[in-house]
Amino acid sequence: MENLAPNNKRIVKNTLLLYVRMLFLMVVSLYTSRVVLNALGIEDFGIYNVVGGMVAMFSMLSGSLSAAITRFITYELGRGDREKLRTIFSSAVTIQLGLAAIIIILAEVLGIWFLNSKMTIPLDRLAAANWVFQFSVLTFAINLVSVPYNASIIAHERMSAFAYISIFEAVGKLAIAYLITISPIDRLVFYAILMCAVALIVRFTYGIYCKRHFEECMYHFIFDKNLLKDMFGFAGWNFIGASSSVLRDQGGNVVINLFCGPAVNAARGIAFQVNNAVNGFVVNFMMALNPQITKQYAAGNREYMMTLIFQGARLSFYMLLLLSLPILVNTHYVLGLWLNIVPEHAVSFVQLVLVFAMSESISQPLVTAMLATGKIRNYQLVVGGLQMMNLPVSYVLLRMGTVPETVLIVAIAISQCCLAARLLMLRGMIGLSVRLYLKKVYTNVLMVSFISMAVPILFVSHMDETFLDFVVSCAVTVVCTGFTIYYVGCNRTERKFVVEKIHKIARKQR
Repeated sequence: MENLAPNNKRIVKNTLLLYVRMLFLMVVSLYTSRVVLNALGIEDFGIYNVVGGMVAMFSMLSGSLSAAITRFITYELGRGDREKLRTIFSSAVTIQLGLAAIIIILAEVLGIWFLNSKMTIPLDRLAAANWVFQFSVLTFAINLVSVPYNASIIAHERMSAFAYISIFEAVGKLAIAYLITISPIDRLVFYAILMCAVALIVRFTYGIYCKRHFEECMYHFIFDKNLLKDMFGFAGWNFIGASSSVLRDQGGNVVINLFCGPAVNAARGIAFQVNNAVNGFVVNFMMALNPQITKQYAAGNREYMMTLIFQGARLSFYMLLLLSLPILVNTHYVLGLWLNIVPEHAVSFVQLVLVFAMSESISQPLVTAMLATGKIRNYQLVVGGLQMMNLPVSYVLLRMGTVPETVLIVAIAISQCCLAARLLMLRGMIGLSVRLYLKKVYTNVLMVSFISMAVPILFVSHMDETFLDFVVSCAVTVVCTGFTIYYVGCNRTERKFVVEKIHKIARKQR
């Protein structure tokens, strides 16, 4: 087996680079959300979220192909076949261009009809909502064509470029937050136009970088029948999983609009802004880890792949717990401090969406390992079928008159059912030991969670909602969670690794 130290070092380096990026993005995202909410108002903010979410539902068609492109590019890098890599990239761009054209046509026919005849939008804002829809479709198409370029950067593990371009994108969105306050036209429409412009600039930036640094990223029209058959075969089955996730998230948003109106969509939009800021740290970690899981599978290093899966699942959860727990125990104060306007239901939505994110985090390495095998039909039928239940169950319960939070409660329950199904399926696909996973991951994270929460919840129940109490509460929560992760969540080898790294950093500071 190859020396794996360079791989571990690369994962750590890429994770750190992405964390620096994420810290910046989180601050910018939270600030711009506040400015945009205040500039647009609750109703228009809710309209933008639900209309953009409706457009994102077309990613049911694109999501499966995007996952196929990423998997095929990363797999061929693991094998080292450069000629095949060039063919895959050009084929991927051709596919995405064709898919973008199809989605634009479908959106103009089906989307316009649904927006104007079924959505709950005030009549005086319907014209603005239609403009938002048009620019959201164009933004979606632009991002779609960027997928092969993004996949190449991630597969080559050039996270520094990914980080810098993303920071540039965040700065653009920060500028948008200011510009809409001095908009010469309708603010909601102007916001949609500017978001589309930023997407277009970022798309060209990715293209220029990839062409200069990766030899396979020179597009030529290629029609490789066998390759397209393999990619569409993979994507066809992955469509079930991709569409089920979109229906759960964006479909749930549309259902909330149908029964509760745009004001509740605004509350959900705020919750997902918080989730994106916190969950981004885990996404970045998995972005650094995923290529190694796929490459180790391609190279036949199954033992090391299992180590990455188990450690990746635990570390993903711990990172989310460390960041989420201070927000979970202080949600009402945090939202009041962050926003001038706190929509009704926002507090409970934030708490539930963070619990859902933690529930999903321990499954992400399992999903990557499944995609690496390329044999995904049975998995997607079972797990994707379970996820498909989110939308109909939520629809029925809301129709019965339950509270809007029901949508996220259903998502959390089904998430746990999907985890059980993933474990059983991967036992046969890659030889995953369910017993070891339950012992080293699931039981471990449950113990860490319950122990970490005890002191912070007791402390918060006896404090007032002042800034000083909030700071002390966050400090107590982070310290309790950190110590619990270190002494309960980490094994002896991992604790030794942490101590050695701290000593190494301390020596450099002398």
